[in-house]
Amino acid sequence: MTLRDDAISLHRMLKGKIEIRSRVSLDNASEEKGTLGLIYTPGVAYVALEISNRKKLAYDYTSKWNNVAIVCDGTRVLGLGNIGPEGALPIMEGKSVLFKALGDINAIPLCINTQDKEEIIRFVKIIQPNFGAINIEDIESPKVLEIVERLSKEVSIPIFHDDQHGTAIITLAALLNALKLVKKELEKVRVVISGSGSAGYGIFKILQTAGCKDIIVTDTKGAIYDGRADINDRNPYKKEISINTNIRKLSGTLQDVISESDIFIGVSGKTDILNKQMIESMNQDSIIFALSNPDPEILPNYALEYGARIVATGRSDFPNQINNAVVFPSIFRALLDLRAKNLSEFMLVSVAYAIASIVEEVHLKDDYIIPKVDDPRILPIVTKTIKKVLGAHVRNKDNSAKNIKN
Repeated sequence: MTLRDDAISLHRMLKGKIEIRSRVSLDNASEEKGTLGLIYTPGVAYVALEISNRKKLAYDYTSKWNNVAIVCDGTRVLGLGNIGPEGALPIMEGKSVLFKALGDINAIPLCINTQDKEEIIRFVKIIQPNFGAINIEDIESPKVLEIVERLSKEVSIPIFHDDQHGTAIITLAALLNALKLVKKELEKVRVVISGSGSAGYGIFKILQTAGCKDIIVTDTKGAIYDGRADINDRNPYKKEISINTNIRKLSGTLQDVISESDIFIGVSGKTDILNKQMIESMNQDSIIFALSNPDPEILPNYALEYGARIVATGRSDFPNQINNAVVFPSIFRALLDLRAKNLSEFMLVSVAYAIASIVEEVHLKDDYIIPKVDDPRILPIVTKTIKKVLGAHVRNKDNSAKNIKN
């Protein structure tokens, strides 16, 4: 049987990969003061009133503290494109399994039957009482970038976009370790990013925050630069990229601008876009992150044969898998446990450095630059890092308030 046959057979047999289970027993439900009278009427009324008077108690008295909504409209699913909410559902269920297995989090897929930006934003706002955090997933770009930006300002729980934030964190973590091996500094290398959608934008932002000064982003029309005729305010995120990257205003195709670069990061979803000539034109000890799935921009054996020093993909059947699953369960676990309200670029950078540090230098090698998905050290170090960043943020706010008063 093929992989397709196996996957379809398993899903037909399971009839869904997740379910809801009760945390209480109803063995004594019929007794006068049994469990039923406490968890439902009449006893639960007292709890409801307590929460209505102090909404924060929902974190203590309900499962809100451990609930995450996976919100998806099905417009940009894996490498499949716009397959609709029903098509997206088995993928979101799979993500729910990862949330539970790796973070012990109740993640509920909410694949919604609208592609309207304002309706999606309103939907998240009206469901937020039930959840401690929101995972935005597989919504087309640039629409999704505005959705995330708006919601981050307009709701009181963290908004995490895996394509944007998760990919950025794990990519930076892997890159930090790869740079150690080739003895290059982030501030001095030239990075070419293929793809200006959610992942490309997220990687650009985190690299910029981390101190990378020489970044070139390409899209289907070639290199992005300030002043390119087709870039305008209709896509403010691509315009932001144009203003803050490509300091020499290089134009042309990916093949034109990859010459003399140190690092290639592919997140365009396009396969086989790198060739021998392009890799040979890069600087010595080049780093190739061919992250498009399921088919990378170049297969690792060819990239190495053509002169790349370190190669990573998004696939589990090659070394150096750069996988969002390393990040999102631990990030959400920490955000929920700490009852964080939002994310910042500095927090993302700090988490990337923390994850990179898990791979000790004695074990670091060309085909091992990032920890495995199930590494038990990830969750404690991510929680510690986010707690430290949140603490610093609170202290800075307190100091600012004192300075204003004085």
